Amino acid sequence: MQQSKIAYISFDTVPAPKGAAIHITAFAQALGTAFEGIQLVTVSPTRECIDSEEIYPQVFQTTLSACGDNLIQRILNFRHLLRLWLQDKQFQVIHIRSIYEGFVIAQNKQQYCQKLMFEVNGLPSIELKYRYPNVVDDQELLHKLYTQEQICLAAANLIVTPSSITSQYLQSRGVSGNKIQVIPNGVDLDVFTYSGKSQNLNNQSLRLIYFGTLSPWQGVNLAIEALALINREIPADLTVIGQARNDQIKELKQLAVKLEVADYLKILEPVSQQKLVQYIHHADVIVAPLTPNDRNLIQGCCPLKILEGMATGTPVIASDLPVVRELGEDGVHFLLVKPSSAKAIKDAVLRLQSEPELAVYLGANARKRIEQYYTWQLAGEALIAAYTELGVEEGG
Repeated sequence: MQQSKIAYISFDTVPAPKGAAIHITAFAQALGTAFEGIQLVTVSPTRECIDSEEIYPQVFQTTLSACGDNLIQRILNFRHLLRLWLQDKQFQVIHIRSIYEGFVIAQNKQQYCQKLMFEVNGLPSIELKYRYPNVVDDQELLHKLYTQEQICLAAANLIVTPSSITSQYLQSRGVSGNKIQVIPNGVDLDVFTYSGKSQNLNNQSLRLIYFGTLSPWQGVNLAIEALALINREIPADLTVIGQARNDQIKELKQLAVKLEVADYLKILEPVSQQKLVQYIHHADVIVAPLTPNDRNLIQGCCPLKILEGMATGTPVIASDLPVVRELGEDGVHFLLVKPSSAKAIKDAVLRLQSEPELAVYLGANARKRIEQYYTWQLAGEALIAAYTELGVEEGG
């Protein structure tokens, strides 16, 4: 195979049910089609490395091992293999998603590429402490992360981010707004189909669902607390589907036991998108109780779970945060509630239960909103336009 003009490199495993992998897949496929072949470099799911295998049309994937007992070791091992892989290669554009893979390239940009695209969805200097709480006290590590982020931001010719909140944050760190482009996340409408059902929220038991990672900033504990409050008035159950560590699952189950709703809580591992849609269609209400912290308020995000939920026609209840307000209008496309308030979630659920016509109204409007503004096709077209601005010509 002739070397591609574009390398899309990410410290993630692809394919996978996580939002990051879904995002990468959509972008990689759009770029591969438009520019007749790209090189995708990701983390190997095993200790083995695989070089240049076509996993999607015009997307040739190389997977590099990232072995180690902790995150730092895995990053360093991946970086070492990435340096070896990059030897004697020169791309028109290299596309990175984090400092984990990007720092190596930013330091030696002229050696590896003509232009650098930095896709900023999250930054370790903000997010890492939620996975590793002890990081909060390690100012030296946080400073190192911040510094490496600044080096990548400065080296990038163009920065793509899914939220205007993130764009504002990056500008507060000295990045020119002229080199930032906001491209929101999208939804595959062929997968996240519209149920078109008339909502029957007077079922024997109201069915709530949360899907996505179980990271602390997602507020899954609030959904369980709301479940307990709801069950004081009407029967309800909650299905949680998503990636989580064993200790996170244990804490959530302990909370359910404490609140006497363990029998009404089901926690499932990630499933395929097709299977997930079946669960969503079966549910009466989607809850997305994002918490008000620096990850959601200052750094920003574009909650894929909310977009995917909106596409299905099942009504969404979400925290009233700026990153959510970017996606639609309260009372038109979803119901927004006071952040960190289980009671507010409960009140919104009971409102939908007593006003089934509102549930249908929200679901129909949400689907139209996604069709108009938030599809992967639209995101892909915006990304291709961004590459064109960098001087990459479509075709081979």
